[in-house]
Amino acid sequence: MNLTYFLFFICIVICTLIITHWAAQHTKTTYQYYTAAGSLTGIQNGMAIAGDFISAASFLGIVGTIALNGYDGFFYSIGFLVSYLIVLFFIAEPVHHLGKYSLGDVICARFPSDKIRMMMAVGAFVISILYMIPQLVASGLLIRLLLDIDYSTSVVIIGSLMTIYVVFGGMYATSWVQIVKTVLLMSGTFLLALIVLSRFNWSISALVGQVKIGTPLADQFFLPGNMLSNPVEAISLHLALLFGTAGLPHILIRFYTVKNVKEVRRSLVTASWIIGLFYVITLVLGMGTVAFIGWDQLVVADPTGNLAAPLLAEALGGDFLLACISAIAFTTIVAVVAGLVISATTAFSHDIYHHIIKKGRATEKEQLRAAQWTALGVGITATLFALGLKNINVTFLVSLTFIVAASSNLPVLLFTIYWKRFNQTGVIVGMASGLIASMMLLLFGPHMMNLDGGWIHGEALFPLSNPGIIAIPIGFLGAFAGTMLSREKSQSNNTYAAFFIKAQTGIDTRRDGA
Repeated sequence: MNLTYFLFFICIVICTLIITHWAAQHTKTTYQYYTAAGSLTGIQNGMAIAGDFISAASFLGIVGTIALNGYDGFFYSIGFLVSYLIVLFFIAEPVHHLGKYSLGDVICARFPSDKIRMMMAVGAFVISILYMIPQLVASGLLIRLLLDIDYSTSVVIIGSLMTIYVVFGGMYATSWVQIVKTVLLMSGTFLLALIVLSRFNWSISALVGQVKIGTPLADQFFLPGNMLSNPVEAISLHLALLFGTAGLPHILIRFYTVKNVKEVRRSLVTASWIIGLFYVITLVLGMGTVAFIGWDQLVVADPTGNLAAPLLAEALGGDFLLACISAIAFTTIVAVVAGLVISATTAFSHDIYHHIIKKGRATEKEQLRAAQWTALGVGITATLFALGLKNINVTFLVSLTFIVAASSNLPVLLFTIYWKRFNQTGVIVGMASGLIASMMLLLFGPHMMNLDGGWIHGEALFPLSNPGIIAIPIGFLGAFAGTMLSREKSQSNNTYAAFFIKAQTGIDTRRDGA
């Protein structure tokens, strides 16, 4: 065990536990537990959103993808950034106006129904767990690499830490861990990028020239087609990335942590600038990896490219810089997982326990206790799954998360807010068709059937690794067909008009205020 790595790891753990202890003093009600009592500023929330969104796949994966595949790797990251425009223009403000704690609140503001609330909660729970598993697997592998600790022990450590953050600190602790992570991540990666550029006397052309020498792709490194040679596959992937963010529960519930829509907009603008700058930095780091380590050596050290950033840090600054970057990667994983746990916790304890089981009559103390027990259960569940998925290709889980969100949550959210004819049947059919289609297409696709660790050996029944181009339209068509074919009466013009006004302005024009 390297002492430098161990000290950095312990420092991060102590700092985050201090934040959790402080947050626990401010978490006495469900409003504080679920939304930090709406106390964050737009800039703080924007930093937390960026911390919630930039996962291990972004920090570790994108740098390696750029190093191995050039242009296509960077093009991959653009989809993550542009997706925030859809959230900003169509989703963010209505979610803030209509909901209180969860996405179920948003849909039920128009269609009050236990069935719909249950379905939205299940969707949020599934998406959160699926996104959580690869983060925990990555953390286990990272800690095993750095501290020479058994993989299972590593996963249990991370799972225990993120459960403690949410059980005791709720959204307060989660938000501030994410803010600290964003500061550390941007500072560390920016410093690493500056070191790369300084070695070439701040000349981009000199760096580009060395990259062409260091990769067998040569000039093709800066052209498309190295990774996504199939145009249908490329379009399908970017549809999932573009639309998936607008349906991710752990991102959307962050709009409840600020007090008004001005701060919601400020949150998204802040997050977009941070995320955009981060992906520009990853471009420099990806090219720096090729220039200093070389394509061939990277493939030998790690064919997946996930160790590109740590290897570059070691090449440029030895053990100290490697320990620093690895500690940042660890903080990245912890922050994202904590955000996912609070999302899954809210879906179960608020939507299912409070509204469905207790019929909305649970006391404040009962709701808070249920949330804490749910957080514990979610943490244990995700940890157990991660322990069993050590050797499986987990890339499909990240893809699955975005595809499921874009196929199920997004059609229902958009139609609920913007389509007057939409009804409860459309909600149920849209959610069910999008969820089932996205999961079945991935289960019987190349990721799960004919790769190492696949659950069935043999040729894939569905050829696309990224089935978003099929699954997303199925979700929208399901919601449309369910609405048009049902005999359910449409809401009156006045009822929908009042709902739409509230969604866009926050003003409730209904006399009963319901």
